[in-house]
Amino acid sequence: MPIPQISVDPVAGARDLHRFVVFPWAIYRDDPNWVPPLIGTTKQMLTPGKHPFHEHADVALFLARREGEIVGRIAAIVNHRHNEFHDEKTGFFGFFESVDDPLVAGALLDRASAWTAERGMDRIRGPASFSTNEECALLVDGFDTPPMILMPHNPPYYATLLERNGLAKAKDLLAYFWRQEDYPEAMKRLAQSIARKQRATLRPLDMKQFQQEIARFTRVYNRAWERNWGFVPMTDAEIVHMAKELKPAVDPDLILFVEKGDETVGFAMGLPDMNRAVRHANGRLLPFGLLKILWHARRISAARVPVLGILEEHRGQGLDVLLYDRLIENGARHGIREGEFSWILEDKRAMRRPLERLGSRVYKTYRFYEKPLG
Repeated sequence: MPIPQISVDPVAGARDLHRFVVFPWAIYRDDPNWVPPLIGTTKQMLTPGKHPFHEHADVALFLARREGEIVGRIAAIVNHRHNEFHDEKTGFFGFFESVDDPLVAGALLDRASAWTAERGMDRIRGPASFSTNEECALLVDGFDTPPMILMPHNPPYYATLLERNGLAKAKDLLAYFWRQEDYPEAMKRLAQSIARKQRATLRPLDMKQFQQEIARFTRVYNRAWERNWGFVPMTDAEIVHMAKELKPAVDPDLILFVEKGDETVGFAMGLPDMNRAVRHANGRLLPFGLLKILWHARRISAARVPVLGILEEHRGQGLDVLLYDRLIENGARHGIREGEFSWILEDKRAMRRPLERLGSRVYKTYRFYEKPLG
């Protein structure tokens, strides 16, 4: 019996875009830990002119079909800002979903590889949807719990699909889980001692000066993370877009600035885990999805800390400990009893040690894959 042919074709028009966006429902229908993304938000993200990433990147979307049935999807990406910043010729793939068939995954990856190679790239890396500033990397360990806000989730067989098609590990990213009852008293005392020695002020986000606060965040973010593997500075438009998207989820007490004199030298962002509410909408805000989100958002008891950074010249002074301690203290007042610190590069011991001293543990591992093109 002949093997059914697999075709991989560009997304063409609104109908194909809708098919691309809703395909994950076919993959995760039996996965209790999957959090359905909002369909409208995903469509906007993938549409040039509606998301600022497209201003400095080229993106192509592809659907795989077998005997007329959609069996996979992928995005091929050339992020010019990444390549200029790192002096690389790296293409990316993202929004990867596939049935458990290495031939389907291979056809998708070959199409994305060819597309990026045609544009002068010498390697392909991913998954990144779109970059390290959004959801990225593949879950390879820790499938037994749902992802927290802005973190990916995928079936365990995806790693095998990538590896069987020639991709190898580039870098692992770690997620630490923390519970209120695990916070050591010794860390509280250490934070109090540091606070007495350091002439630093911690304050929460001022919602009345939201635009000015965004500017302060941008200055710290783009300086504090610039030496991180895979980091790409966010444009002003991307910062504004991100702030607009996250503003409904913001708790000002969980977004902290560290200041010395008139200078902002550090920043930490904690976000209530809105995934615990969003999952009940099943991807649609209407007719009742928004009401379900608002109802379940009242009882969120977990938060994720996606960003915590100190300017390089102020590191080694314990300011990160002050931020962690204040986040935990403020979170407890708002009913936050557990949380996630993510993601942390596997080789960043200076970041990992304080988290371990807080009583947190690695509970999920994510992996970037890559392969040379040629």
